[in-house]
Amino acid sequence: MSGDGSRQRQSWAARHTQKTRQTTSKVRANSIENILAEQEYRIDAFAAPQTAKDARSRQTYSTSGGYPGDLSAGTFSSTSSSRQGSSNGSSSGGSSSSSSAWLRKTKLVCTIGPATGSRQELFKLADAGMSVARLNMSHGSHESHKAVIDLVTAYNETGRGCVATMLDTKGPEVRSGDLAEPIPLERGQSLTFTITEGETGKDRRVSVNYDGFIDDVSIGDELLVDGGIISFAVTGKTDTDVQVEVVDAGVLESRRHLNVRGKSATLPAITDKDWLDLKFGVDAGVDYFALSFVKDAQVILDVKKWLSAQGSKIKVLAKIESADSVKALDEILDAVDGAMVARGDLGAELPLEDVPFWQNQIIQGCRRRGKPVIVATNMLESMISNPAPTRAEVSDIAIAVREGADAIMLSGETAYGKFPLKAVAVQSTVALRTEAAMTRYQGARRFGTDEAAPIDWVTPPGRRSSSSSGGPSDGALSEMFAYHSTTMANTVGAPLLVFSKKGGMPALLSHYRPNKTVFAFTDDAQVQRHLALYHGVIPLLLSFSDDAEATIDAAIAALVARGYLAKGQVVTLVQSGKRPIWRSASTHTIQVRRVESKHMGSSSSLDDD
Repeated sequence: MSGDGSRQRQSWAARHTQKTRQTTSKVRANSIENILAEQEYRIDAFAAPQTAKDARSRQTYSTSGGYPGDLSAGTFSSTSSSRQGSSNGSSSGGSSSSSSAWLRKTKLVCTIGPATGSRQELFKLADAGMSVARLNMSHGSHESHKAVIDLVTAYNETGRGCVATMLDTKGPEVRSGDLAEPIPLERGQSLTFTITEGETGKDRRVSVNYDGFIDDVSIGDELLVDGGIISFAVTGKTDTDVQVEVVDAGVLESRRHLNVRGKSATLPAITDKDWLDLKFGVDAGVDYFALSFVKDAQVILDVKKWLSAQGSKIKVLAKIESADSVKALDEILDAVDGAMVARGDLGAELPLEDVPFWQNQIIQGCRRRGKPVIVATNMLESMISNPAPTRAEVSDIAIAVREGADAIMLSGETAYGKFPLKAVAVQSTVALRTEAAMTRYQGARRFGTDEAAPIDWVTPPGRRSSSSSGGPSDGALSEMFAYHSTTMANTVGAPLLVFSKKGGMPALLSHYRPNKTVFAFTDDAQVQRHLALYHGVIPLLLSFSDDAEATIDAAIAALVARGYLAKGQVVTLVQSGKRPIWRSASTHTIQVRRVESKHMGSSSSLDDD
C-alpha cells in the first residue's frame, strides 16, 4: 500500500512539474522580455503604417475569449488581423472586432530630445503610442522646439493618430556655476558655495546663480545636488558664502541643480525666461503648459489671465514638485486644468518616503475634480542605458495606472536614451495588462481599487446651482448624464460615442472611467488635441453637418473603417453637454445604436488633424 502511495505521489509530482513547466512557458512567451526581443521587428513593421488602423493596432490587447480582460486567453498583437472574436458576441460572419481588442486607456507622454527629434524617430514614437509630446524648456532652443511642433503637426495631418504638445517651463532653479573641471568629492571634505560670480572651483569655491541662496540656507540644512546624487551638510555661512561638508560623495560638475531638503527657494514663481518661453508657446500653438515649481494658485491665475488676454485656449497644468506646492495642494488643483506629479524635485525637497503618499494624494485630488493628471520622473530610468526595465520600474508603472493616473511620462528615456521605442513599448504593455486585469477582476473602474477611492461626482448634487425654473442646471444635467451613460455603456458592454464642441462631455465621461473606450468627435482641432491627454478618450476630428443623423452615421462609419467597430456591435450615443448640438438646450439623450450595413461602406467624411 505504501508502495502504491509512493508511486501515486511520484506520478502527481511529475504531472505537477510538467504542468508548471507548461504554465511557465506560456508566461514567458507573453513576457516583457519576449516583447522587447521582438521590438526591433515591430519597430520596422510599424515605421510607416499605411493607414490609421495599422498605426493604432499595436496599442491593443487581443483576447480570444469572450471578455476583454480575460488574461488567460490574451496575447499582445502587432497587427490588427490578429484580433478575433467579439466581447459581446454580436459580431457575425467571423468579422474582426475591435471589442476583442483591449484598447489602452492610460495615455503616454514622451519627452522629445536628440534621440527622437527627427521626423522618422518622432513618427515611430507616435505610432508606438505617444499621445503627448513634451518640450522641455530647460534644454534646446526655440528653433529646435518649433521644429518638433512642426513635426507633430505633420504627423497629425497624416491621419495616423492625434498627438498633443506640452511646453514644460524651466521654472525658478538654483544651480551651481560653470567649473574649470569636475571636482571629485569625498565624504568629510569641505566646499564653499558663493554668490560671488566667476568662482569656477579654484580653492574649492563654486558660484551659485541666485543671490537669495544665502537667505534660504541655514546651518544644519541638508543640501542636495541633482536630487541627491551628492549631498552636503551646511556647516556655516557668511553674507556671500555657504560652507558645506560632503556627506554623500560624488563628482560635482557644472550647472548642477541644488535643493535644500524640506525647503523651497524664495525665487519668483515665473522667471523672465519662462515668460519668453510661454510667449513662444502661444505663437507656436502648443496645447498645454506645464508650469514648474508652482507654489500657490496665484501663479496659475496670473498665467490664465495672461493667456485670456492673448486670446489663447492653451490648458495650464501645475507641476507639483516642491514643499510649498504640497502645502497649497487643494488651492492649486482647484485653479489648474490638470497636474503633473513631478517626483524628481518632489523627492529632493521632501523626504523620499513621503513621495508615494503625495503621489496618491495628487492623483486622487485630480480625480475628484475631473482633471487629468500625469505621473512623471524615473518611471523607466534604467532604460536610458539598458534595453529592459527593472521589476521595480514595471511595478511603478502598474501602481500609477491602478491609482488612476490619466497619463504616465517618460523623460530622459525618450529624450536621449538608447532605447526610446522599447521604453514606450514597456509602458504601453504594462499599462495595457494592468488595465485589463483591473477590469477583469475588479469590475468598473469608478468603484475604486485598493489604491484609488471610488469616483464620486465632480460637483455633488447637493451643491449644484439650479436653473431659473428650479430644476438642475445644464452643467448638473451634463454630469448626471455622463454618470448614467457610463452605467449604461458598462451594462451593455459598449463603447461610448459623443460629439463635442468644447470637450466638456468627453472629459466628464473620462472622469467616470467607463469599461470601454470613449470615442469623442469634435470639429475643433485644438479640442481634439486637448482630449488626447484624457484617460480612455480617443479624439477624432469630424466636420459636423446640420443633419444630425448623417453626421452620426458618418462617425460610426469612420469607426468601422478604422477597425474600432464591426457590424452588429452596439455603441452608446451620448447627446448632452453645456453646448447643444442638434438638440434643444433642455433635451439630453442617451441611446444605444447597433452598427448596420449602411455603416460598412467607405464614405466617411472623417478628417484627421
